[in-house]
Amino acid sequence: MSSPHRSGADRRRATEARILGSARELFAEKGFDRTTIRAVATAAGVDPALVMQYFGSKRELFTRVAQTLPALPAATGTDALVEQLLASLGLGLGGLPEGALAVMRSMLTDPAAADQVRDTLGRQIDTVAAALPPAADPELRAALAVSTLLGVTIGHQLLGLPPLKDAPADRTAALLRPALRALAEPRER
Repeated sequence: MSSPHRSGADRRRATEARILGSARELFAEKGFDRTTIRAVATAAGVDPALVMQYFGSKRELFTRVAQTLPALPAATGTDALVEQLLASLGLGLGGLPEGALAVMRSMLTDPAAADQVRDTLGRQIDTVAAALPPAADPELRAALAVSTLLGVTIGHQLLGLPPLKDAPADRTAALLRPALRALAEPRER
């Protein structure tokens, strides 16, 4: 039995997907600086020139891989906001998409990756600040909440800190809930 004929466009899309998948894995594992076009091509089973033909440069390939950073949707009410923040942490503890891991692993050594993370986190901070009840310093409180979750995610996903890796996600959320609630509804002095 013969396989159905695939068009040139179908083969191109399949090759592009294979290259992106290999790049996602390598960028997530090694970061931007230590991933090479040659390594991506080898992992994808293609010639390095084909990677360059499809994506133009390592930077463009990384940009395509990194387009998967999760965004935080808007929430209404303090309890809903806190639960939504904790739910976003669950994604981080459950395993981020490789594109997001690639950007996080690269953000400290690659200025473009740092810019992407800064932009994404800036949007998340703006969303959280807009959802906070009126009180002093909503942007600062939102930045503290988002940065806390980022730190937990980095400790769990990238550093593999045993207390974070070994703790059930619901236990981590239970311990963070009061801190996030305190940031969401600070007591006035």
